[in-house]
Amino acid sequence: MTPFLNETHDLSLKSWVESANAPDCDFPIQNLPFGVFQRRESEEPARIGIAIGDRILDLTCCINLRLFDHLPESLKNACTATRLNSLMALGSESASLLRSTVSQLLRIDSGQSPPEANILVAMTDAELLLPAEIGDYTDFYASIFHATNVGKLFRPDNPLLPNYKYVPIAYHGRASSIVPGGIPICRPQGQRKPPDAAVPEFALSRMLDYELEVGCFVGAGNSIGQPISIDRAEDHIFGLCLVNDWSARDLQAWEYQPLGPFLAKNFATTLSPWIVTLEALAPFRDAAFQRSNDDPQPLPYLFSKSNQESGGFAITLEVWLRTEQMRAEGMAAVRLSQGSFSQMYWTIAQMLTHHASNGCNLRSGDLLASGTVSNANPGSQGCLLELTQRGTQPISLPTGETRTFLADGDEITLRGFCERAGYARIGFGECRAVVQPSG
Repeated sequence: MTPFLNETHDLSLKSWVESANAPDCDFPIQNLPFGVFQRRESEEPARIGIAIGDRILDLTCCINLRLFDHLPESLKNACTATRLNSLMALGSESASLLRSTVSQLLRIDSGQSPPEANILVAMTDAELLLPAEIGDYTDFYASIFHATNVGKLFRPDNPLLPNYKYVPIAYHGRASSIVPGGIPICRPQGQRKPPDAAVPEFALSRMLDYELEVGCFVGAGNSIGQPISIDRAEDHIFGLCLVNDWSARDLQAWEYQPLGPFLAKNFATTLSPWIVTLEALAPFRDAAFQRSNDDPQPLPYLFSKSNQESGGFAITLEVWLRTEQMRAEGMAAVRLSQGSFSQMYWTIAQMLTHHASNGCNLRSGDLLASGTVSNANPGSQGCLLELTQRGTQPISLPTGETRTFLADGDEITLRGFCERAGYARIGFGECRAVVQPSG
Protein backbone atom coordinates (compact mmCIF):
# COMPACT_ATOMS: atom_id res chain seq x y z
CA MET A 1 0.00 0.00 0.00
CA THR A 2 1.27 3.46 -0.91
CA PRO A 3 1.66 5.76 2.14
CA PHE A 4 -0.80 8.63 2.08
CA LEU A 5 -0.37 12.30 2.82
CA ASN A 6 -1.18 13.25 6.38
CA GLU A 7 -0.68 16.10 8.83
CA THR A 8 3.07 15.39 9.19
CA HIS A 9 3.56 16.69 5.63
CA ASP A 10 1.96 20.08 6.35
CA LEU A 11 4.16 22.83 4.89
CA SER A 12 3.28 25.18 7.77
CA LEU A 13 4.80 22.93 10.43
CA LYS A 14 7.85 24.40 12.14
CA SER A 15 10.17 22.95 14.75
CA TRP A 16 11.57 24.45 17.92
CA VAL A 17 14.90 23.14 16.57
CA GLU A 18 15.70 26.32 14.65
CA SER A 19 18.11 24.79 12.14
CA ALA A 20 15.29 22.55 10.88
CA ASN A 21 13.36 25.58 9.62
CA ALA A 22 15.98 26.75 7.11
CA PRO A 23 14.57 26.51 3.55
CA ASP A 24 17.54 24.51 2.25
CA CYS A 25 17.69 22.11 5.21
CA ASP A 26 17.74 18.41 4.32
CA PHE A 27 16.05 17.44 7.57
CA PRO A 28 13.02 19.64 8.29
CA ILE A 29 10.27 18.39 10.56
CA GLN A 30 8.45 17.00 7.50
CA ASN A 31 11.30 14.51 6.90
CA LEU A 32 12.43 12.84 10.16
CA PRO A 33 14.71 10.12 8.74
CA PHE A 34 16.06 7.30 10.90
CA GLY A 35 19.69 6.46 11.59
CA VAL A 36 22.11 5.09 14.15
CA PHE A 37 24.77 7.14 15.93
CA GLN A 38 27.31 7.04 18.72
CA ARG A 39 28.45 10.03 20.72
CA ARG A 40 32.07 10.87 19.98
CA GLU A 41 34.57 10.16 22.76
CA SER A 42 31.93 8.20 24.63
CA GLU A 43 31.74 4.56 25.69
CA GLU A 44 27.96 4.57 25.36
CA PRO A 45 26.62 1.95 22.94
CA ALA A 46 25.17 2.97 19.59
CA ARG A 47 21.68 4.48 19.65
CA ILE A 48 18.84 5.02 17.20
CA GLY A 49 18.27 8.64 16.27
CA ILE A 50 16.11 10.80 14.04
CA ALA A 51 17.64 13.70 12.11
CA ILE A 52 16.12 17.14 12.73
CA GLY A 53 18.01 20.12 11.32
CA ASP A 54 21.63 19.84 12.43
CA ARG A 55 20.67 17.77 15.47
CA ILE A 56 19.83 14.14 16.25
CA LEU A 57 16.87 13.20 18.43
CA ASP A 58 18.09 10.48 20.79
CA LEU A 59 15.26 7.90 20.97
CA THR A 60 16.75 6.06 23.95
CA CYS A 61 16.81 9.33 25.86
CA CYS A 62 13.17 9.93 24.92
CA ILE A 63 12.21 6.49 26.20
CA ASN A 64 14.13 6.97 29.46
CA LEU A 65 12.36 10.29 30.02
CA ARG A 66 9.00 8.59 29.38
CA LEU A 67 8.17 10.87 26.46
CA PHE A 68 6.88 7.87 24.48
CA ASP A 69 4.97 6.08 27.26
CA HIS A 70 1.80 5.86 25.16
CA LEU A 71 3.51 3.76 22.49
CA PRO A 72 3.23 -0.06 22.39
CA GLU A 73 5.86 -1.88 24.43
CA SER A 74 7.32 -3.59 21.35
CA LEU A 75 7.83 -0.22 19.67
CA LYS A 76 9.46 1.31 22.75
CA ASN A 77 11.82 -1.65 23.01
CA ALA A 78 12.77 -1.28 19.34
CA CYS A 79 13.62 2.39 19.93
CA THR A 80 16.30 1.44 22.48
CA ALA A 81 18.09 -1.09 20.23
CA THR A 82 21.54 -0.43 18.78
CA ARG A 83 20.39 -1.01 15.19
CA LEU A 84 17.14 -0.43 13.31
CA ASN A 85 16.37 -4.06 12.47
CA SER A 86 13.82 -4.55 15.28
CA LEU A 87 11.99 -1.37 14.35
CA MET A 88 12.06 -2.34 10.67
CA ALA A 89 10.58 -5.75 11.51
CA LEU A 90 7.53 -4.14 13.16
CA GLY A 91 6.35 -2.88 9.79
CA SER A 92 5.31 0.41 8.26
CA GLU A 93 2.38 1.09 10.62
CA SER A 94 4.67 1.10 13.66
CA ALA A 95 7.20 3.32 11.91
CA SER A 96 4.39 5.71 10.97
CA LEU A 97 3.13 5.83 14.55
CA LEU A 98 6.62 6.64 15.82
CA ARG A 99 7.13 9.27 13.13
CA SER A 100 3.85 10.97 14.06
CA THR A 101 4.82 10.95 17.75
CA VAL A 102 8.20 12.52 17.00
CA SER A 103 6.56 15.12 14.76
CA GLN A 104 4.32 16.16 17.65
CA LEU A 105 7.27 16.28 20.04
CA LEU A 106 9.46 18.45 17.80
CA ARG A 107 6.96 20.92 16.37
CA ILE A 108 6.25 24.40 17.64
CA ASP A 109 2.84 24.16 19.24
CA SER A 110 1.15 26.83 21.34
CA GLY A 111 -0.31 24.06 23.47
CA GLN A 112 2.99 22.58 24.59
CA SER A 113 6.52 23.58 25.49
CA PRO A 114 9.71 21.90 24.29
CA PRO A 115 11.03 19.26 26.70
CA GLU A 116 13.39 20.74 29.27
CA ALA A 117 15.74 17.74 29.14
CA ASN A 118 18.47 17.62 26.51
CA ILE A 119 17.17 15.00 24.09
CA LEU A 120 19.20 16.29 21.15
CA VAL A 121 22.76 15.58 20.08
CA ALA A 122 24.62 17.86 17.66
CA MET A 123 25.57 16.01 14.50
CA THR A 124 29.08 17.34 14.90
CA ASP A 125 29.27 15.49 18.23
CA ALA A 126 28.14 12.17 16.77
CA GLU A 127 29.62 9.42 14.65
CA LEU A 128 27.03 8.17 12.17
CA LEU A 129 27.03 4.38 11.78
CA LEU A 130 25.41 1.83 9.48
CA PRO A 131 21.71 2.03 10.33
CA ALA A 132 21.07 -1.72 10.32
CA GLU A 133 22.71 -5.10 10.45
CA ILE A 134 22.65 -5.89 6.73
CA GLY A 135 22.37 -9.63 6.27
CA ASP A 136 22.04 -9.58 2.48
CA TYR A 137 22.64 -7.05 -0.28
CA THR A 138 21.26 -7.22 -3.82
CA ASP A 139 22.20 -4.73 -6.53
CA PHE A 140 19.81 -4.19 -9.43
CA TYR A 141 20.30 -2.73 -12.92
CA ALA A 142 17.08 -0.75 -13.09
CA SER A 143 18.03 2.21 -15.32
CA ILE A 144 17.47 1.43 -18.98
CA PHE A 145 19.58 4.45 -19.91
CA HIS A 146 22.54 3.16 -17.89
CA ALA A 147 22.09 -0.37 -19.26
CA THR A 148 21.93 0.94 -22.84
CA ASN A 149 24.89 3.32 -22.44
CA VAL A 150 27.10 0.62 -20.96
CA GLY A 151 25.89 -1.90 -23.52
CA LYS A 152 26.91 0.40 -26.36
CA LEU A 153 30.45 0.59 -24.98
CA PHE A 154 30.87 -3.19 -25.00
CA ARG A 155 28.29 -4.40 -27.55
CA PRO A 156 27.67 -1.57 -30.04
CA ASP A 157 25.48 -3.74 -32.27
CA ASN A 158 23.44 -5.25 -29.42
CA PRO A 159 23.57 -2.90 -26.42
CA LEU A 160 20.46 -4.08 -24.58
CA LEU A 161 20.07 -7.79 -23.98
CA PRO A 162 16.62 -9.24 -24.82
CA ASN A 163 15.64 -10.08 -21.23
CA TYR A 164 16.12 -6.54 -19.90
CA LYS A 165 12.58 -5.30 -20.59
CA TYR A 166 11.00 -8.37 -19.02
CA VAL A 167 12.94 -9.01 -15.83
CA PRO A 168 14.56 -6.73 -13.20
CA ILE A 169 18.22 -7.78 -13.55
CA ALA A 170 20.32 -8.01 -10.37
CA TYR A 171 23.28 -9.71 -8.74
CA HIS A 172 23.95 -10.68 -5.14
CA GLY A 173 26.44 -8.28 -3.53
CA ARG A 174 28.70 -8.49 -0.51
CA ALA A 175 27.15 -7.22 2.75
CA SER A 176 30.37 -7.40 4.79
CA SER A 177 32.06 -4.57 2.85
CA ILE A 178 29.18 -2.08 3.12
CA VAL A 179 30.40 0.95 5.08
CA PRO A 180 28.87 4.24 6.25
CA GLY A 181 29.79 7.51 4.58
CA GLY A 182 33.06 9.02 5.73
CA ILE A 183 35.04 5.77 5.73
CA PRO A 184 37.97 6.05 3.25
CA ILE A 185 37.89 3.71 0.26
CA CYS A 186 41.13 1.86 -0.54
CA ARG A 187 41.96 1.44 -4.20
CA PRO A 188 41.47 -2.27 -4.94
CA GLN A 189 43.81 -4.61 -6.73
CA GLY A 190 43.02 -7.66 -8.76
CA GLN A 191 43.36 -9.32 -12.12
CA ARG A 192 43.19 -7.00 -15.09
CA LYS A 193 44.02 -7.59 -18.73
CA PRO A 194 45.04 -4.51 -20.72
CA PRO A 195 43.79 -4.65 -24.33
CA ASP A 196 47.32 -5.02 -25.75
CA ALA A 197 48.44 -7.70 -23.25
CA ALA A 198 48.57 -11.40 -24.05
CA VAL A 199 47.91 -12.46 -20.47
CA PRO A 200 46.36 -10.78 -17.42
CA GLU A 201 48.28 -9.19 -14.57
CA PHE A 202 47.58 -8.77 -10.86
CA ALA A 203 47.78 -5.03 -10.17
CA LEU A 204 46.03 -1.99 -8.72
CA SER A 205 42.89 -0.90 -10.54
CA ARG A 206 43.47 2.01 -12.89
CA MET A 207 39.78 2.49 -13.68
CA LEU A 208 38.18 3.08 -10.29
CA ASP A 209 34.65 4.41 -10.60
CA TYR A 210 31.67 5.43 -8.45
CA GLU A 211 28.05 4.47 -9.07
CA LEU A 212 25.19 6.76 -8.03
CA GLU A 213 22.38 4.58 -6.68
CA VAL A 214 19.36 4.61 -4.39
CA GLY A 215 19.15 1.97 -1.68
CA CYS A 216 15.98 0.38 -0.33
CA PHE A 217 15.89 -1.17 3.15
CA VAL A 218 13.56 -4.10 3.74
CA GLY A 219 11.21 -3.58 6.68
CA ALA A 220 8.98 -6.52 7.54
CA GLY A 221 10.31 -9.65 5.87
CA ASN A 222 8.61 -12.68 4.34
CA SER A 223 8.83 -16.39 5.10
CA ILE A 224 10.80 -18.65 2.80
CA GLY A 225 8.57 -19.98 0.03
CA GLN A 226 6.12 -17.07 0.35
CA PRO A 227 6.29 -14.54 -2.54
CA ILE A 228 5.31 -10.88 -2.06
CA SER A 229 2.65 -9.49 -4.39
CA ILE A 230 3.25 -6.25 -6.23
CA ASP A 231 0.30 -4.66 -4.40
CA ARG A 232 1.86 -5.47 -1.01
CA ALA A 233 5.51 -4.83 -1.88
CA GLU A 234 5.75 -1.38 -0.30
CA ASP A 235 4.44 -2.78 2.99
CA HIS A 236 7.82 -4.51 3.17
CA ILE A 237 9.92 -1.38 2.51
CA PHE A 238 11.15 0.69 5.45
CA GLY A 239 12.77 3.53 3.51
CA LEU A 240 15.38 4.75 1.05
CA CYS A 241 18.98 5.97 1.27
CA LEU A 242 21.87 6.82 -1.08
CA VAL A 243 24.34 4.19 -2.23
CA ASN A 244 27.76 4.46 -3.88
CA ASP A 245 28.57 1.06 -5.32
CA TRP A 246 32.27 1.55 -6.07
CA SER A 247 33.45 -0.31 -9.17
CA ALA A 248 36.87 -1.24 -10.58
CA ARG A 249 36.05 -1.19 -14.28
CA ASP A 250 39.26 -2.82 -15.51
CA LEU A 251 38.85 -5.71 -13.06
CA GLN A 252 35.19 -5.93 -13.99
CA ALA A 253 35.85 -6.14 -17.75
CA TRP A 254 38.12 -9.18 -17.26
CA GLU A 255 36.16 -11.13 -14.66
CA TYR A 256 32.47 -10.52 -15.30
CA GLN A 257 31.90 -13.26 -17.88
CA PRO A 258 30.21 -15.69 -17.49
CA LEU A 259 28.81 -15.11 -13.97
CA GLY A 260 28.84 -11.34 -13.54
CA PRO A 261 30.32 -8.96 -10.91
CA PHE A 262 32.71 -10.28 -8.27
CA LEU A 263 35.91 -8.64 -6.94
CA ALA A 264 35.39 -5.53 -9.06
CA LYS A 265 32.40 -4.67 -6.89
CA ASN A 266 32.69 -6.29 -3.47
CA PHE A 267 35.65 -4.33 -2.05
CA ALA A 268 33.42 -1.47 -0.81
CA THR A 269 29.91 -0.02 -0.96
CA THR A 270 29.20 3.29 0.79
CA LEU A 271 25.81 4.20 2.30
CA SER A 272 24.40 7.51 3.41
CA PRO A 273 23.57 7.26 7.13
CA TRP A 274 19.93 8.40 7.11
CA ILE A 275 16.96 6.33 5.91
CA VAL A 276 14.09 8.44 4.56
CA THR A 277 10.79 6.62 5.07
CA LEU A 278 8.28 6.07 2.28
CA GLU A 279 5.81 8.08 4.35
CA ALA A 280 8.12 11.11 4.28
CA LEU A 281 8.37 10.66 0.51
CA ALA A 282 4.59 10.55 -0.03
CA PRO A 283 4.38 14.10 -1.49
CA PHE A 284 7.00 13.24 -4.09
CA ARG A 285 5.48 10.17 -5.71
CA ASP A 286 5.46 9.99 -9.50
CA ALA A 287 4.03 7.67 -12.09
CA ALA A 288 6.24 4.75 -13.03
CA PHE A 289 8.52 5.22 -16.04
CA GLN A 290 6.52 5.59 -19.25
CA ARG A 291 7.54 2.75 -21.51
CA SER A 292 7.48 3.22 -25.28
CA ASN A 293 4.70 1.67 -27.34
CA ASP A 294 7.16 -0.89 -28.64
CA ASP A 295 8.13 -2.09 -25.14
CA PRO A 296 6.39 -5.06 -23.55
CA GLN A 297 4.21 -4.45 -20.53
CA PRO A 298 5.45 -6.00 -17.28
CA LEU A 299 4.35 -9.58 -16.74
CA PRO A 300 1.21 -9.81 -14.54
CA TYR A 301 3.11 -10.51 -11.29
CA LEU A 302 5.07 -7.26 -11.82
CA PHE A 303 2.08 -5.12 -12.79
CA SER A 304 -0.44 -3.23 -10.72
CA LYS A 305 -2.43 -0.14 -11.57
CA SER A 306 -1.42 1.67 -8.37
CA ASN A 307 2.27 0.95 -8.95
CA GLN A 308 2.04 2.29 -12.50
CA GLU A 309 0.31 5.43 -11.25
CA SER A 310 2.56 6.21 -8.26
CA GLY A 311 5.44 3.75 -8.10
CA GLY A 312 8.09 6.32 -8.98
CA PHE A 313 9.87 8.84 -6.75
CA ALA A 314 10.84 12.36 -7.85
CA ILE A 315 14.26 12.37 -6.15
CA THR A 316 16.92 14.65 -7.64
CA LEU A 317 20.32 12.97 -7.43
CA GLU A 318 23.74 14.59 -7.79
CA VAL A 319 27.40 13.59 -7.84
CA TRP A 320 30.10 16.03 -6.66
CA LEU A 321 33.88 15.68 -6.99
CA ARG A 322 36.60 17.41 -5.00
CA THR A 323 40.18 16.42 -5.77
CA GLU A 324 43.07 16.52 -3.33
CA GLN A 325 44.44 19.58 -5.16
CA MET A 326 41.06 21.32 -4.95
CA ARG A 327 40.96 20.78 -1.19
CA ALA A 328 44.53 22.07 -0.80
CA GLU A 329 43.60 25.24 -2.70
CA GLY A 330 40.35 25.71 -0.76
CA MET A 331 38.18 25.16 -3.83
CA ALA A 332 34.62 23.92 -3.67
CA ALA A 333 33.55 20.61 -5.18
CA VAL A 334 32.29 20.50 -8.75
CA ARG A 335 29.07 18.80 -9.78
CA LEU A 336 29.65 15.98 -12.24
CA SER A 337 26.04 14.99 -12.85
CA GLN A 338 22.42 15.54 -11.91
CA GLY A 339 19.53 13.19 -12.65
CA SER A 340 16.17 12.01 -11.38
CA PHE A 341 15.20 8.71 -9.80
CA SER A 342 11.79 8.98 -11.46
CA GLN A 343 13.33 7.78 -14.73
CA MET A 344 14.07 4.22 -13.60
CA TYR A 345 12.70 1.48 -15.86
CA TRP A 346 11.77 -0.69 -12.87
CA THR A 347 10.18 0.61 -9.65
CA ILE A 348 11.38 -0.39 -6.19
CA ALA A 349 8.15 -2.34 -5.69
CA GLN A 350 8.85 -4.33 -8.85
CA MET A 351 12.42 -5.00 -7.73
CA LEU A 352 11.31 -6.29 -4.34
CA THR A 353 8.44 -8.33 -5.78
CA HIS A 354 10.70 -10.00 -8.32
CA HIS A 355 13.33 -10.71 -5.66
CA ALA A 356 10.78 -12.63 -3.59
CA SER A 357 8.85 -14.13 -6.52
CA ASN A 358 10.67 -17.47 -6.31
CA GLY A 359 10.03 -17.73 -2.58
CA CYS A 360 13.27 -16.03 -1.51
CA ASN A 361 12.91 -14.84 2.08
CA LEU A 362 13.83 -11.20 2.55
CA ARG A 363 14.78 -10.16 6.08
CA SER A 364 14.51 -6.92 8.00
CA GLY A 365 17.58 -4.82 7.25
CA ASP A 366 18.32 -6.42 3.88
CA LEU A 367 19.48 -3.85 1.34
CA LEU A 368 18.33 -3.62 -2.28
CA ALA A 369 20.09 -1.07 -4.49
CA SER A 370 18.75 0.35 -7.73
CA GLY A 371 21.87 0.15 -9.86
CA THR A 372 23.39 3.26 -11.42
CA VAL A 373 20.85 6.06 -11.90
CA SER A 374 21.22 7.66 -15.33
CA ASN A 375 18.74 9.61 -17.44
CA ALA A 376 18.57 10.27 -21.17
CA ASN A 377 19.86 13.86 -21.12
CA PRO A 378 23.58 14.74 -21.17
CA GLY A 379 25.09 15.33 -17.72
CA SER A 380 22.68 12.96 -15.99
CA GLN A 381 24.86 9.84 -16.14
CA GLY A 382 25.60 8.33 -12.73
CA CYS A 383 29.14 6.99 -13.25
CA LEU A 384 32.41 7.94 -14.94
CA LEU A 385 32.23 4.93 -17.25
CA GLU A 386 29.33 6.66 -19.00
CA LEU A 387 30.40 10.29 -18.52
CA THR A 388 33.86 9.72 -20.02
CA GLN A 389 32.83 7.04 -22.51
CA ARG A 390 35.09 4.43 -20.91
CA GLY A 391 37.87 6.97 -20.47
CA THR A 392 37.99 8.32 -24.03
CA GLN A 393 36.47 11.72 -23.16
CA PRO A 394 38.24 13.16 -20.07
CA ILE A 395 36.45 15.60 -17.76
CA SER A 396 38.23 18.95 -17.29
CA LEU A 397 38.32 20.41 -13.77
CA PRO A 398 38.81 24.04 -12.59
CA THR A 399 42.34 23.27 -11.40
CA GLY A 400 43.44 22.19 -14.88
CA GLU A 401 43.28 18.55 -13.82
CA THR A 402 41.38 16.00 -15.87
CA ARG A 403 39.64 12.79 -14.90
CA THR A 404 38.70 9.69 -16.84
CA PHE A 405 38.44 7.60 -13.67
CA LEU A 406 39.13 8.36 -10.01
CA ALA A 407 42.57 9.29 -8.69
CA ASP A 408 43.84 8.76 -5.16
CA GLY A 409 42.71 11.63 -2.95
CA ASP A 410 39.48 12.23 -4.88
CA GLU A 411 36.44 12.85 -2.71
CA ILE A 412 33.07 11.77 -4.10
CA THR A 413 29.85 13.08 -2.56
CA LEU A 414 26.38 11.89 -3.52
CA ARG A 415 23.39 14.07 -2.68
CA GLY A 416 19.66 13.57 -3.03
CA PHE A 417 16.65 15.76 -2.37
CA CYS A 418 12.96 16.21 -3.23
CA GLU A 419 11.22 19.46 -4.08
CA ARG A 420 7.59 20.06 -5.06
CA ALA A 421 5.36 23.11 -4.82
CA GLY A 422 3.23 23.13 -1.68
CA TYR A 423 5.54 20.85 0.32
CA ALA A 424 8.70 21.22 2.33
CA ARG A 425 11.95 20.31 0.62
CA ILE A 426 13.43 17.15 2.11
CA GLY A 427 16.88 15.66 1.62
CA PHE A 428 18.85 12.48 2.12
CA GLY A 429 22.00 14.06 3.52
CA GLU A 430 25.34 13.16 1.96
CA CYS A 431 27.03 9.93 0.98
CA ARG A 432 30.71 10.87 1.01
CA ALA A 433 34.07 9.10 0.86
CA VAL A 434 37.67 9.77 -0.17
CA VAL A 435 39.71 7.38 -2.29
CA GLN A 436 43.01 6.49 -0.70
CA PRO A 437 45.97 4.42 -1.97
CA SER A 438 45.90 0.68 -1.41
CA GLY A 439 47.09 -0.21 2.15
